[in-house]
Amino acid sequence: MKLQKKVVLSLGSNQGNRLENIQNCIQLIHQKIGMVLRVSKLYETPSWGFESDAFYNCALVLHTSFSAEKILRKIASIEKELGRIRKDTPGYEARIIDIDIISIEEQVITSEVLSVPHPQMQNRLFVLLPMQDLKLDWKHPVLQKTVVELISACEDKSECQMVSNLDSPLRKYHINKLNYIAIEGNIGAGKTTLASRIAGDFNAKLVLERFADNPFLPKFYKDQNRYAFPLEMSFLADRYQQLADDLSQFDLFKDFVVADYHIFKSLIFAKVTLQEDEFRLYKTLFDIIYKEMPKPDLYVYLYQNTDRLLKNIKKRGRSYEQEIPAEYLDKINKGYLDYIKTQTDLNVVIIDVSDFDFVKKQADYLNVLDAIQKKLDS
Repeated sequence: MKLQKKVVLSLGSNQGNRLENIQNCIQLIHQKIGMVLRVSKLYETPSWGFESDAFYNCALVLHTSFSAEKILRKIASIEKELGRIRKDTPGYEARIIDIDIISIEEQVITSEVLSVPHPQMQNRLFVLLPMQDLKLDWKHPVLQKTVVELISACEDKSECQMVSNLDSPLRKYHINKLNYIAIEGNIGAGKTTLASRIAGDFNAKLVLERFADNPFLPKFYKDQNRYAFPLEMSFLADRYQQLADDLSQFDLFKDFVVADYHIFKSLIFAKVTLQEDEFRLYKTLFDIIYKEMPKPDLYVYLYQNTDRLLKNIKKRGRSYEQEIPAEYLDKINKGYLDYIKTQTDLNVVIIDVSDFDFVKKQADYLNVLDAIQKKLDS
């Protein structure tokens, strides 16, 4: 199941400071619902379906993992926060802010509370013209028409005048100016989730570790002494092969690549799991390999306390991980932090995510992005 989906929202305001209402609404959507990727120009349009003051309208596209019903509930909460009071009387009314779900990728939803795509979108220029600004590769799943084709067929002849440009919240981040980011963390820290979200939001190439395919892993958790060395050698060989293969497909001077691991994690785990003589042999081989690997422009280490790691591990339900002791996780974390201190040529940011949930809480995800951006600005 895809973690993120693209959602188009239409915003309108015809009471109070219309521009401020729209700008505040965009920020709240970005903070509470999902990553706002692009925002259309701002249009002034006559009221549609009733007599009232002219509206300011725009559209935006965002990434979110929330269901349609949850998006709808969050929209209602944002409208209320901005001062909209819904009346029980039927028909249209003037409003401080109005937010409509226009599309959720190519989904078709029909329920008592929601219809997607919006059933009137094809009849409203104040929806279609801003949506055209978003330059989406999207076709109406029922009418089988692009936005340009919907505009051409639209019978609405209202005068929709472009007023100004609007800033997208995404513009504050310059993460995609880098070429290669590696995101690391202990077992269960959320590195794959974060790497996937960043790659999706910033149009990056994604490299994910194939750890689940290692045949020695379940055996290791049952008998660490016996299987530690073949496990670590197997991991090192696989990580080297995968990174060499995956990174060779990209131009690290032009492409933006996000990986959920870096090759030196092999050394961290090996130092914890191997006997001293085994580790010396292992490190000799590792040093040869490490010299050949591209170094990331930024190394992000996600710190989580051990209690939270154990809860995350239990929640994701991999049978071979359920008996991992807290002491092992403590050693891994210490190994990472000790090693990071020795890497004077590695650009590192350490982020404490012990209380974060990147999937359910958009604000937590933005806090991580802010920490990364702060590091880039320093």
